[in-house]
Amino acid sequence: MAALADKIELLKTVAHPVRIKILEELSTGVKCVSDFEEFLGINQPNVSQHLSALRGKGIIDYYVDGRLRCYFLVDALIPDLLEILKKEYAGPLPAPACCPVTRKGKYPGDRRR
Repeated sequence: MAALADKIELLKTVAHPVRIKILEELSTGVKCVSDFEEFLGINQPNVSQHLSALRGKGIIDYYVDGRLRCYFLVDALIPDLLEILKKEYAGPLPAPACCPVTRKGKYPGDRRR
């Protein structure tokens, strides 16, 4: 099991819209750089930068097939993380009825920000 610090670094690395899209695409199977260029609509150097960042953290890896680099998911946390990001929530969690320590006071209904 990865240490908390490793999971935090993983979250920092994947926290980019392009990287999330790359990971979503890889969750469906192996893809080549040219597949990403078409899907994402960005140029090859930009795609390669994102793939390199993900590979550097051990989230993805690749194998060579002729002149192609074929990328695939490695980190088992990624499919679960993608499912959580896709999930729709009805709203915020309910407010507490009172303080759990003192059992006094009522929640006024407006959250402080």
